[in-house]
Amino acid sequence: MTSLSLQSRRIERFVSSDWLMLLRRLNRAISSTNGVARTARASAVRTRFHPSVFALCNTICPPFRIPVQQLTVSKMSGTPPPVVAASDAEVFMGLLNQVKLDLAEEQKKDVQLESTFCRLKEVLDYNLTGGKKNRGLSVIASYRQLASPSQQTEDNITNAMIIGLCVELLQASLLVADDIMDKSTTRRGKPCWYKNEGVGLFAINDSFLLKSMIYELLKKYCTEKPFYVNVLELFFQVSYKTELGQALDLLTAQPNKIDFSSFTEERYEAIAKYKTAFYSFYLPIAASMYMVGIVSKEAHASAEAILLEMGQFFQIQDDYLDCFGEPEVTGKVGTDIEDNKCSWLIVQALKMVTPEQRTLLEENYGCQDPEKVACVKAVYAELNLQTVYQQYEEKSYARLMSLVDHHSTSLPKISR
Repeated sequence: MTSLSLQSRRIERFVSSDWLMLLRRLNRAISSTNGVARTARASAVRTRFHPSVFALCNTICPPFRIPVQQLTVSKMSGTPPPVVAASDAEVFMGLLNQVKLDLAEEQKKDVQLESTFCRLKEVLDYNLTGGKKNRGLSVIASYRQLASPSQQTEDNITNAMIIGLCVELLQASLLVADDIMDKSTTRRGKPCWYKNEGVGLFAINDSFLLKSMIYELLKKYCTEKPFYVNVLELFFQVSYKTELGQALDLLTAQPNKIDFSSFTEERYEAIAKYKTAFYSFYLPIAASMYMVGIVSKEAHASAEAILLEMGQFFQIQDDYLDCFGEPEVTGKVGTDIEDNKCSWLIVQALKMVTPEQRTLLEENYGCQDPEKVACVKAVYAELNLQTVYQQYEEKSYARLMSLVDHHSTSLPKISR
């Protein structure tokens, strides 16, 4: 079996080269801008490529995120401005601070809700600070790429940041709810919100508050914009689909109830698609497309087909790294086995196991005992699931390349 360190380097090499090439091809299909230069290194990636590529790459490959400062894009003019300006992340967080100031003003207007607004500020402080903000920043990055020069006004960039913040609010609301149901203890290196003293199941309503903020912000900043209705409906649609995905995940992996009969490939693909891919991949790019006036159903369907496939790859990679990744690289300790998750690894294992191995999995999966977790991992090792993942990785890359080629004619062409 390939050693973990060698496997980590292999993934990094794959992400640094082939995936960046794929993402550049997707971006060309969307924008038709040429002349993208590439330099990929295995451990310190410094790449010149389009903003939406940066956004998607950072979302797809969290263990190997590329620092914003290292990214530049070669425009047709020959000037290499930053892909996402180094200040974008700072402005993005500054916008969040402005939202909190606005809440303070609302608090003054309605003293009866003073304690509620204070609570909402605490929820925002805790759940929207930290992390890379990749989903939110990908809205801004994609907008910069898709928008014509005349559309790239200060007002429009601010609107893109507002919508990016709304994407982050949606993620925060989903994570708070997910943490409660999954009984997770940590998130982004700190205790998850519901574990904080005095929070508990109040976190359920806090999740509602975070989601409601999306529509308040869209109403306040975007009501008069031509894209308002499309973006509003997009958030409604994606929220609903993601919540369906979370429900399916919870129904499939109920605590203290090991039932491998529902751990099928079809069920797993549905969970990955609805719980992860729609809001992490399609939502940011689709919002940017609406903002620049791309409303064609065919164009959105083509983008969706590619982006949902990317979302599935991301989820499978996440499941793989949950078990085989090094915590110092991935930034988290995986608990899919202990949490009885319908992960890609257990689904693949159940297709390959002997009756004896299946019995071992049934006796040890979904348990917190480290020895039982080790027993499950030993079965994974016997089945050589690391090699199975490598083979999937190659097939997924080929399928995505094929999807990009197939849909490129219906994706919008933006002239510069």
